[in-house]
Amino acid sequence: MNPKRKWCSDRGQVAIEYIGFVPILLLVALCGIQLGWVAYAEEQAGTAARTAARVEARNGKGGEAAGRAAISGGLAESATFEWATSSDAVRVTVTLTANSIVPGLDAHKASATAVMPNDDPKGLRP
Repeated sequence: MNPKRKWCSDRGQVAIEYIGFVPILLLVALCGIQLGWVAYAEEQAGTAARTAARVEARNGKGGEAAGRAAISGGLAESATFEWATSSDAVRVTVTLTANSIVPGLDAHKASATAVMPNDDPKGLRP
């Protein structure tokens, strides 16, 4: 070690490198959370579609209310239901909007379709 040199160690270098790396770690963490949120929205859309189709096939009414009740959290407010019924089956497509938490990403539209046999034995329900 040269006594004339004032700065002869690497002290503080790790702290500077860490400060530079923190934003990258935060972005990766946010992307992981966003991926989980999208997967959750997709699962909720499937659950709502199956529930709505099942209730509508059994009762002939009340499917949308049951589907909304099956969705947890704030996703129920953004849910849209599209129906296609026949004498044989009830088909419903549910679409949810999962907002983005990562800056710069658009909201994700989660969609699922379920088909249940129409339980009316005479097939009179449209």
